[in-house]
Amino acid sequence: MTDREQKDALRRERLALRDAMPGDSRIEASLSIADHGADALAFEPGQIVSGFFPIRSEVDLRPLMDRLRARGARLALPVVIDRQTIVFRELTRDGELVDTGFGTRGPGPDAEVLDPDLLLVPLAAFDRRGHRIGYGAGHYDRAIARLRAKGRDPRLVGIAVDCQEVPAVPDQPHDIELHAILTESGYTLFKR
Repeated sequence: MTDREQKDALRRERLALRDAMPGDSRIEASLSIADHGADALAFEPGQIVSGFFPIRSEVDLRPLMDRLRARGARLALPVVIDRQTIVFRELTRDGELVDTGFGTRGPGPDAEVLDPDLLLVPLAAFDRRGHRIGYGAGHYDRAIARLRAKGRDPRLVGIAVDCQEVPAVPDQPHDIELHAILTESGYTLFKR
């Protein structure tokens, strides 16, 4: 089995496990993630933290993002602009939300485009080395590469539930590693 086939199989398996979580368990996981992440995520007031609004069975980061805003973070959300590219638009309390692709909403075209200092990354599967499997479209990989090409190096924190952990993600030297993972069980920094 090739690395791609292994990743596809792990993606399907772990997303099926996440999809099977009862709604109340997903809510509890979201609140636990907010509790763990509110204190563990380090940033200076005014720095930009990009989260995401949930699609499908993802955890809901809105409680965490609210707590990070209270600590002084400027918030941003990813917006798909041409089916291949995501940008990060500022999320303000009074800003208009519009359909932004993949069944979610986000800041409209009048919102400021920001370069995140801390990027909360959705994923399908992860391992304890900091490797992840995304949803397969490469949006975040391309966005991170664009940020790095601009001289930015955002900290990357994977967001998942415990059932998405796998023993090992097949990885290549060019794969982008996470700095940490945040699940309902806590916040774990990876050795880099």
